[in-house]
Amino acid sequence: MPATPSPRGTRRGSPQLRLRVGFVVIAMLLSVFGARLVQLQGLDPNSYAQMAAAEGLRSIVLPAARGDILDRNGEPLADSVDGLMIIADPRLTAPHAADLAAFLYKKLDIDYADTLAKLREHEVDGREVRFEYIARRVPSTIANEVLAEAAKRKYEGLTTERDPVRDYPAGDVGSNLVGFMGTDEPLAGFERTFNKQLSGTDGSAQYEVGGGNRIPLGESAQTAPVDGQDLKTTIDLDLQWYTQRVLRQTVEDSGAESGFAIVMDTRSGGLLAVADDPTYDSNDPTASPKADLGSRALQDVYEPGSVEKVLTVSSLIDLGLVSPRTKIVVPPELNREDRTIHDWFPHGTIPLTLAGVIAKSSNIGTVLAADKFKQGQLDAYLRQFGLGQRTDIGVRGETSGLLPPGNTWTHQTQDRIAFGQSLSVNGVQMAAAVNTIANGGVRISPNVIDGSATTDDGQVVGTDHATRKRVISAKSARETMLMMERVIDPDVGVAPGAAVPGYRVAGKTGTAQRVGAECGCYNGTDTVSFAGFAPADDPRFTIYVVVQNPASGGGGSVAGPAFAKIMSYALRRYGVPPTGTQPSRLPVEW
Repeated sequence: MPATPSPRGTRRGSPQLRLRVGFVVIAMLLSVFGARLVQLQGLDPNSYAQMAAAEGLRSIVLPAARGDILDRNGEPLADSVDGLMIIADPRLTAPHAADLAAFLYKKLDIDYADTLAKLREHEVDGREVRFEYIARRVPSTIANEVLAEAAKRKYEGLTTERDPVRDYPAGDVGSNLVGFMGTDEPLAGFERTFNKQLSGTDGSAQYEVGGGNRIPLGESAQTAPVDGQDLKTTIDLDLQWYTQRVLRQTVEDSGAESGFAIVMDTRSGGLLAVADDPTYDSNDPTASPKADLGSRALQDVYEPGSVEKVLTVSSLIDLGLVSPRTKIVVPPELNREDRTIHDWFPHGTIPLTLAGVIAKSSNIGTVLAADKFKQGQLDAYLRQFGLGQRTDIGVRGETSGLLPPGNTWTHQTQDRIAFGQSLSVNGVQMAAAVNTIANGGVRISPNVIDGSATTDDGQVVGTDHATRKRVISAKSARETMLMMERVIDPDVGVAPGAAVPGYRVAGKTGTAQRVGAECGCYNGTDTVSFAGFAPADDPRFTIYVVVQNPASGGGGSVAGPAFAKIMSYALRRYGVPPTGTQPSRLPVEW
C-alpha cells in the first residue's frame, strides 16, 4: 500500500513548494513598490499634487548672462563677472529671523524691515512659502563670506544660486555712453537703449522640496537661459581714456563748468571717443550728481559760435558766389537795422580776404559775405550739413538742436546764424558737419555702434547703415580747408595753440554767449570751442572740443590746446604719417 503524506509534511512543504511561495511573495512586494513608484511619477496626479502642496514646490530663476559692451578692438567697457543670489527658506530662517535680518542688513546693506518679512514664515495664496530672494547679483566672494559667517552663527535656511554681476572694468571710461544697471533693470546709456539685445532671456527651474531638501524623485522642470548678445561699439578704449583725461585737465585748468570732446574717424564716421566732464563711474553712479549721468555731447544744446562760419563760407563757395581770395572791406562795426554787429577784437577798417575773415574770425566780414545768399539758401545748406536734426546714433535723450524754419528768417536772423548765433546744435551733430568738409564735401552719418544693432524701440543703427550724401563739391571743401589752415598759422591766425608739430592742421575756433535759463537772455557766460581735422590735406580724424563757461580764455586758448593734445595722440596711436606737403599760404589781406 503506498505511503500517504503525513499532515506535518504537508504543512512544511517540499523545498520546491517553499521556493515557489517565495517567488510569489517577492512578486507581490515588487508589484506594490512598482505601483507606488508609478503613482509618484504621475499616474496619480491628485495624490502627487497634494504631496507637493504639503512639502513645497520651489521655483528659481536661472539668470541669463548679459552680453558684453565692447570697444572697437573687443576690449570690455561692460561685462559680467561671477555673482550669486542669496535665497532664504522662511521655514528654516523664521526661528532666528530678527537676528539674521540685522546680520544681512550690516553685511549686504539691504532693507532690514523688508528682509525680516521675507525671513519669517508666511503664506501666499494659501500656500506656505519656502523660497524668497534676499539679495540679487552679489559678488560671489561676498556672498560666500556671508553664508560662511551665517553658518558659524548657526543661522539656517540660506542658500545661493548663480546670478552674474554687471561690472565696468574701465570705470568712468565711456560711462556717459555705456550707462549702468540698477538692481533688476538697466537705468541709463547703452545698457538701457539696447537692453533686449544685451539681456537675453532668463531660464527657470522648479523642483519639489521637503524638510528644506530637494526630493530626488519629486517633480522637476527646467528651461535653460538664453544668454544676451554682445554690443560692439566704435569707441577706442585707450583713445577714450586719453581724451577724457585731457578734457578733465582742460576744464579744471580753465575754471570751467563742464565740457566734452569728440573724436571722429573722418572716413567711416565712427566715433572713436565721446568724452564728457564731469563724468561718473558706472560701478557707482549714485556717487555723482544726476546732471553728470548723461552725455552732454548729445543731450546738451548750445550756440556753436564761430565754428559755424566754415559752414557758411563753404556754402558760399559751393554756390560760386565767393572764393578764398574775395576782397571784403571790414569796418570797425556794422549797423544792421536796429542792431550793431561787432568783432571780438577792436580794429579800424581793414581789408580782408575771405581767408582772412576766417583766419581772424571776423563776424562783420562773415555777415558781409553772407549778404550774397538768396532767401533760403543758407538754411538749405545747413540742413544738408545735418543741423536741426538728430543724428540718431542710438543714444537716448539726444536733442535735435534748433534751426529756425527758413521761411521765418529775417535779415537779422541770417546775420546772426551766419556767424553761429540764433541756432543751437549738439556736439556730435556739429562734429559731423565739420567732418563733411574734411571728407571732401560728403557728409557721412556719425555712428557709435560697430556693425548693426537695434534699439529697444526698433531703430536700426550702426556703421553697416551709415549714409553718405554730398553737400558741397570736393573743390569747395578743399578751398575751405585751405582757409581753415590759416587759423592755426601763428603769424595770422587766432589759434596757434591748436598746431600739431609735423602735421598740417585745419581748424576753426568758436566763442558764443550762452543764454541763461532764468533770464532767457545772454548772461555773460560763454561756450568756447575748437573744431578741426588732420592731416589737413588727407584727413584721418576730426576732433571737436567744447568747454562751457571757462573763467577766462576763448576757443583758441582753451579748446585749441586740448584739440592739439588729443589729435597728436590719435595720429601717433594709428600710425598716421605727415603728408610732407606745405600748408596753405592764402593771403589774409589785400
